[in-house]
Amino acid sequence: MNVAQLFFGVVAGAVGLGYIVYGRRQAKLIPIVSGLLLCGYSYFIESWVWLSVAGTVLLAAPFFFDF
Repeated sequence: MNVAQLFFGVVAGAVGLGYIVYGRRQAKLIPIVSGLLLCGYSYFIESWVWLSVAGTVLLAAPFFFDF
């Protein structure tokens, strides 16, 4: 794990925590699930490119799927 992956993981985890708090307050499932995945997905993906692609998809999910 290099510095860029670590930094991206920290930023994604912070945004994920924000999604979890928002989802709990609004009682919405998609932001909670997206937040949980954002907090942990950087441990499983090695490539910088796929890390950013997966992060972008998870960041955009609550805006496209509103349950």
